[in-house]
Amino acid sequence: MSKENDFWREVQLNTLVDNEYPICYGILKPGKFFQGGVPVVKVKDITNGIIQTESLLLTDPQIENQYKRSRLNGGDILLSIRGTTGKVAIVPDLLKGANITQDTARIRISCDITKRYVLQVLRSDYVQTQIEKDKVGQAVKGINIRDVRKLSFLIPKTLSSRKKVTDLLEIWDAAIENTEKLIAAKEKRFSWLLSRLISDKSHPRGHIRDFSTEVSARNRDGAVKQVLSVTNHSGFVLPEDQFERRVASADLSNYKIVRRGQYAYNPSRINVGSIARLDDWDIGVLSPMYVVFELDEKRINSDFFLHWLSSHEARQRIKKSAQGSVRETVSFGDFAAIPFPLPSQEEQQAIARTLNIAQQEITILNDLADAYRQQKRGLMQKLLTGQWRVKS
Repeated sequence: MSKENDFWREVQLNTLVDNEYPICYGILKPGKFFQGGVPVVKVKDITNGIIQTESLLLTDPQIENQYKRSRLNGGDILLSIRGTTGKVAIVPDLLKGANITQDTARIRISCDITKRYVLQVLRSDYVQTQIEKDKVGQAVKGINIRDVRKLSFLIPKTLSSRKKVTDLLEIWDAAIENTEKLIAAKEKRFSWLLSRLISDKSHPRGHIRDFSTEVSARNRDGAVKQVLSVTNHSGFVLPEDQFERRVASADLSNYKIVRRGQYAYNPSRINVGSIARLDDWDIGVLSPMYVVFELDEKRINSDFFLHWLSSHEARQRIKKSAQGSVRETVSFGDFAAIPFPLPSQEEQQAIARTLNIAQQEITILNDLADAYRQQKRGLMQKLLTGQWRVKS
């Protein structure tokens, strides 16, 4: 960290809280649900910086009375300190009088400007790195409350400078939040379009076998070295990116070859979405357990089929195909027997084009949100380590 100067000074977190309400953790054993009891915030209740108030545990008021020191007020900052550490949230006014568990720290700062600044700092890479470094324990790791109190960082010396820095960082927060809201709206619209256009009951119906063929080409000469896997969240990936190490056999001669534009799925995981089209590589090999197939594009538009795979109808039909089979696996025969909407080629292309545009809009917005987050991280790195100061 840079040395102090006329703008910045270094502090420990405990020096900024109200002396009457020191940083503390909450109830050790909150007990089970108690009708009419006191709400208790657990680590799992903090999601994306927001406390999910709908499903809070209610504890016995008699137990809660033993932990008056950790009662909450609106505006308190919460920091998770065990398990999933480093989650931060502001307590809403409706949770005044609630409590927390031993896995969460309460930080009460009366000055609103300082509180807003500390909220930014606690979410910064600099403090999050300190939290990760200070974690101790075996089965469940966490940071001790005394180490929470000693978390150190730079803070502008004057309230006016503190406000300038915080206002600047909150501009990026607002940009990120607005972009995320727009993404959510676009995703909702995409889901509506997907259901309306793909699963239209007026479409004539056929089966996947009408336009698909299983492919079982093997890598007999071992010429293809690029080993791939299929996940339910990212499609085709490199196994070392998924598992942090190479998990393929040294002998790849029995692995199945997959080429750009072909599809593949894991028979025992297709029911959770492990099916994808190869778009990012020209060729690769997959474990022999995978099913590889290709489409007759004279009968089916590949983008139309790819969008159908993400639809509610596809998920339900695939799950139904898996029921009753060994380990709920789906053979290609079972998969190919699934009913499928088959409008004309022209209509398929029009639907695919509409959905592609809608999906591209979401991708662009996700990239924009990621860019805002990256910009804010870089800005915080400069500001919160004292390299930059905010001018009027």
